Amino acid sequence: MKLCVRILFCLLCGASAAAQYLNWDLQPAAGGFGDQRPDQPEVQEPADVLQEKQSFQEPLSWRFPDPPAEEEPQFPPNFELKAPSAANSISAVCGENSVRVEAKKDLLGIGKPVQAADVTLGGCPATGEDAEAQVLVFESELHGCGSQLLMSEDSFVYAFTLLYTPSPLGDSQIIRTRDVSVSIQCQYQRKHDVSSGLLRPTWTPFGIAKASEESLYFSFRLMTDDWQFARPSPQFLLGDMMKFEVSVKQFHHVPLRVTVDSCVATLVPNVDTVPRYTFLGNSGCMFDSQLTGSSSQFLPRSQDDKLQFELEAFRFQQDNSGVIYITCSLRATAAATAVDKTNKACSFLNGWKEASGSHQACTCCDTDCGTGSQSHLTGTDAQWEQETAVGPITVKERPLR
Repeated sequence: MKLCVRILFCLLCGASAAAQYLNWDLQPAAGGFGDQRPDQPEVQEPADVLQEKQSFQEPLSWRFPDPPAEEEPQFPPNFELKAPSAANSISAVCGENSVRVEAKKDLLGIGKPVQAADVTLGGCPATGEDAEAQVLVFESELHGCGSQLLMSEDSFVYAFTLLYTPSPLGDSQIIRTRDVSVSIQCQYQRKHDVSSGLLRPTWTPFGIAKASEESLYFSFRLMTDDWQFARPSPQFLLGDMMKFEVSVKQFHHVPLRVTVDSCVATLVPNVDTVPRYTFLGNSGCMFDSQLTGSSSQFLPRSQDDKLQFELEAFRFQQDNSGVIYITCSLRATAAATAVDKTNKACSFLNGWKEASGSHQACTCCDTDCGTGSQSHLTGTDAQWEQETAVGPITVKERPLR
């Protein structure tokens, strides 16, 4: 009996030692052997995870798969389109039996030359080219190059058409210009001169009447700074140079030269009012630079039927409107007439200088140059003069920073 007890006691001691060696956690069941040990840590359950539903302060403006709405574009303030100006790139001279047309290679006035093969006069290609002036030249008989003859009771009109059809750029199919069609007309009076040694006509022969009866067409206009176009705005600032161009239409006259005899500035379109400022007079002498020390001057003359001059902008004292009118007396003479004291364009630039280089004609500008003859073209009493005004021109004060 004692042997059995000893064996049981040894088994119990061995099991306890094995449990400690293997780190077994032996806990008595509820109501089992003894109470839980005081140094045993309590097992804690994991705390509940706090979760919150995500929400949006503002609702979405779009739903998938629709694209979001585009934002309104932002435009620059006070944006204005530039007003386009007509290109002055074609001129024509009608002769007795032919017409000569000159077209600038920059036909559209955009700074890019056109292809010569794309420009024709009624289907006829250019007959020449001025490489220095970048001009295409077309010459044709009045009955050639697809011209049309139109007749009225008083005149014959030969109508030509200058055509520009742009070719595609390179190997592409695009163009950056447009088709252009320009009508050119040569007009001739339907009159005949009949003479006979046995008859004494009571009318003036046609050779004289032609020049005196046909009107000349003068042009007086403001120009842009590059002299290529008529200036679209008559507004200037003090210190600006106002650029003026005077011209006369040739038609079938003998070659003509245009001059400016006098110019007057006034507040209203009436040269007989005060205040008034005569800045050009004495048959073509520009006094403004001599009187005020300005840079006003005639430009060197490049062709007889056109004359250009610059006038430094000004205002009349004690006038708040800044509005002025420029009225000039224009005159045409035969281009073969010599430049003289009554037929000149003189500027004061460290002395008097003439626009065509005939400076000797300006020696009378400080005295009296007299008045020109009234018979420059025909030997008759025909007057080839016209008084023309430009205005109102507005001259504003230049702002200071």
